[in-house]
Amino acid sequence: MAEEKTESEDSSRPEFWDMRYASGETPWDFHDVPAALKAFLRTSQCGSVLIPGCGAGYEVRAFHEAGWQVTAIDFSPVAVERARSELGALVSCVVQGDFFTHDFGRRRFDLIYERTFLCALPPRLWPAYVNRMAELLRPNGKLVGIFLYGEESNPPPYPLSLEKAGELFKEKFSVIKSVPVSDSLPIFQGNERWQEWALIGR
Repeated sequence: MAEEKTESEDSSRPEFWDMRYASGETPWDFHDVPAALKAFLRTSQCGSVLIPGCGAGYEVRAFHEAGWQVTAIDFSPVAVERARSELGALVSCVVQGDFFTHDFGRRRFDLIYERTFLCALPPRLWPAYVNRMAELLRPNGKLVGIFLYGEESNPPPYPLSLEKAGELFKEKFSVIKSVPVSDSLPIFQGNERWQEWALIGR
């Protein structure tokens, strides 16, 4: 029987991320906006966007400058403080809270942006991720961003497989674009894809 992880060892808990942000142990931190997102923003129609697990929040500014109404959320107090220090006047875009339980009221979003959020979650939470994404999107909304694929070694991260992605998303989303990422960080090199998932009509 596997040993139960402590809060500081469980990536589904804020304490896990607090420790890493506080210590500077953040190999997933891109310190910029990925080229695939920049390309998407040049051609997409503006609307409202949610960024879950926003971390340092680099993409908040990119979406805002492209004309989007941005809401970002992270449950790590240390990550939120880091984002707020990066964002200046855009601090009001960042909410400290749990993506799965935070009360967004009646708000629904045109777009949800994914970047190292799904792969940070233990696979037991993946079905809840898909359900929550579908719940928070407007009809015809899209889940877009960078998804990690490959073999699991020393998680997190927890990469997807093509088979698992198909199984997870098939009831609520259909993939409309999937292309390799050209500017991955070394720990993700060759395993990231820019994908756009359209919410299946409801």
